[in-house]
Amino acid sequence: MPDAVALLAGRLLPARVRAAVAEAAEAARLYAACRGPQYTEARQLLEGRLRAANKVLAAHNPGLIVRWRNLPDLHR
Repeated sequence: MPDAVALLAGRLLPARVRAAVAEAAEAARLYAACRGPQYTEARQLLEGRLRAANKVLAAHNPGLIVRWRNLPDLHR
């Protein structure tokens, strides 16, 4: 999908859903960057942020949920 089309579609989402998309993307990016045992607590906090964002996304459209396979540089 071209970026312009994705941007237009994103603008049509309600503000709370747009905020949840941004929150999920940031939490996923940070989660993937936190490697090693010293980041256990940080990863747990990020999992909570991701769960909260996914709850909003699932209520609007289950297809927007951020899944483990969507996380950058993280293979589970």
